Amino acid sequence: MGATSHQAGAAGRALTADRPSSVRNVVLVGHSGSGKTTLVEALALTAGAVNRAGRVEDGATVSDYDEIEHRRQRSVQLSLVPVEWGGIKINILDTPGYADFVGELRAGLRAADAALFVVSASDGIDGATRMVWDECEAVGMPRAIVVTHLEAARADYTQMANICGEIFGADDPDAVIPLYLPLHGPAGPDGHAPVTGLLGLLSQRVYEYSSGERAERDPDPAELALISGARSRLIEGIIAESEDESLMDRYLGGEDIDIKTLVDDLERAVARGTFHPVLMAAPAAEGAKQGLGTVELLELITGGFPTPLERPALAVTAPDGAPRPAVTCDPAGPLLAEVVKTSSDPYVGRVSLVRVFSGTLRPEETVHVSGHGLADRGHEDHDVDERIGTLTSPFGKQQRTLTRCVAGDLACVAKLTRAETGDTLSAKDGPLLMEPWAMPDPLLPLAIEAHSKADEDKLSQGLARLVAEDPTMRLEQNPHTHQVVLWCLGEAHQDVALERLRTRYGVQVDAVPHKVSLRETFGAKAAGRGRHVKQSGGHGQFAICEIEVEPLPPGSGIEFVDKVVGGSVPRQFIPSVEKGVRTQAARGVAAGYPLVDVRVTLLDGKAHSVDSSDAAFQTAGALALREAAAEARIHLLEPVAELSVLIPDEYVGPVMSDLAGRRGRVVGTEQAGPGRTWVRAEIPEIEIGRYAVELRSVSHGTGRFARNYARHEPMPPQIAEKVREQAEKGT
Repeated sequence: MGATSHQAGAAGRALTADRPSSVRNVVLVGHSGSGKTTLVEALALTAGAVNRAGRVEDGATVSDYDEIEHRRQRSVQLSLVPVEWGGIKINILDTPGYADFVGELRAGLRAADAALFVVSASDGIDGATRMVWDECEAVGMPRAIVVTHLEAARADYTQMANICGEIFGADDPDAVIPLYLPLHGPAGPDGHAPVTGLLGLLSQRVYEYSSGERAERDPDPAELALISGARSRLIEGIIAESEDESLMDRYLGGEDIDIKTLVDDLERAVARGTFHPVLMAAPAAEGAKQGLGTVELLELITGGFPTPLERPALAVTAPDGAPRPAVTCDPAGPLLAEVVKTSSDPYVGRVSLVRVFSGTLRPEETVHVSGHGLADRGHEDHDVDERIGTLTSPFGKQQRTLTRCVAGDLACVAKLTRAETGDTLSAKDGPLLMEPWAMPDPLLPLAIEAHSKADEDKLSQGLARLVAEDPTMRLEQNPHTHQVVLWCLGEAHQDVALERLRTRYGVQVDAVPHKVSLRETFGAKAAGRGRHVKQSGGHGQFAICEIEVEPLPPGSGIEFVDKVVGGSVPRQFIPSVEKGVRTQAARGVAAGYPLVDVRVTLLDGKAHSVDSSDAAFQTAGALALREAAAEARIHLLEPVAELSVLIPDEYVGPVMSDLAGRRGRVVGTEQAGPGRTWVRAEIPEIEIGRYAVELRSVSHGTGRFARNYARHEPMPPQIAEKVREQAEKGT
């Protein structure tokens, strides 16, 4: 925008905001590899928060400082980097760009008041980034765009700015316009002319970065000619989004609108979320003090992005659901804060990153911790009072002590032992509850077993801590397959979960094949005779029973009918036969899966006055069921899921073909808004174990799906035979 002077935050100092108006919370959004973390480093260097290229210690950056991130060279978690510019504290929330960690992105969007979309000039805009833009559009979140990777040989800022206008400004072309044009230096041997500065369209000034620090000058005639055409479009775009209805008439009438009016209108439009400027940025060269475009970006954030005071009032309830008045951003108001991220530190213990929406959070005070609405993911509802430990501001691995955190700001809270991601913090004498933000459903199963007895003792605690940190994971103790299953968002999510279990919690686990809950049933009526007769020292064992088994409609379970006449089986032993039958049914009769949907009728039997017993008739009942199964056709039943897949229209054909190849039956399609379609299908669950990964491939990262259990139905004979063979090998 202009040549606003700045006041850099000193490296090594904890940044404390004394009022909401001096805070800006911005989340960085973009695909993996778009340059978000590099941009954070450049902004931190320009703001004086670090002394060299964003590095804080041991080669780690201010954003990617976790050991897992360091090893993988990829962001896997939400990171907060606070910097100061012009007396304003900027909380930069760096999010992972990889789809498996979209839960961290959701947390960042919840904690922020504006979003900065980072777009690579060499890679373009992927479908997932478009989807996030649409979500932000739906809630009116203010947004701006910054183009990175300008140093790439094929990078073309002007072309990418036009693409941003076409994609992000499809509904309003006047709302997505560049604020600057690139100033190119001499072309190199490869013909690529590096970007060395910016041409300010509003200020009509040139900002040179070739010396490693921003320098300002007047444009030469050729540069001024470049500015003129683009400047007119920018001014018209700003005026079109202005709240001053007379401004367009004045401009069209030939009046020269002063730059202060234009800048003020631009900043108001950005803060309202109706105008989305395009900027550019590049990291600082070795030894440079500022990266290209970083000063302009910091000026936009402090001048154009909204303060926390501009966030709409938040709806809250009491923990029991009773309504409470909406809460606004007031440091003197009732305490209302939310845990947006939970992590574990080997020295400090559990650390909670908290966004304060109302009131002021102080160390050593007792707060109410309330968590509701995530019971389906292994998070029990809880309401407890806890004492806050140290209050800190994070910076890489460092934690800098704070004396308070006012409404609108973010801070880390130590030693909240029961607090989980998504929990609400409030005053203990006035507890409140915020509704959890929308989180993606984890649909990729990971079945695990403890590697050793020592690991088994630590497994439950390690898993509990893992899901407390990450609500996009779901822990399941499957009662049918008896497996411990960790549901994740993707393979990288799984890998990070296993690595955290091993390195952070000292638990070594083995991944095992995930089982679906198959069942068995009779294909036709059959009879069986159970004879359990043994003579040995002392009392013998004598029990004979005859049964008939017939199939029932799906969902009927096991029905036991007594048709014994004449007392051939004494009344006291009939429940014993039923118990034996049901026990055997639970163990299975063909491949070891539970038997369901049959009627078992006890027709006849024999007993001995001395040797018959409860145990003998239980055994006879089980033997009778096994004999009936040996003479009958046994069907294997597989679970079938109702699948709802949301995809862009261009991927409907490939997705439907893929579902058909998985034995799926498409039952319908319907429009889900402009350019998107719901595909609904029924598909065996055994075919969609890895669908979370495979749909991402088919739809190029733009599809998502939901699944619900529908029913069990017979498995095709050829597949059932393979399952039986595998079961026999397993035994």
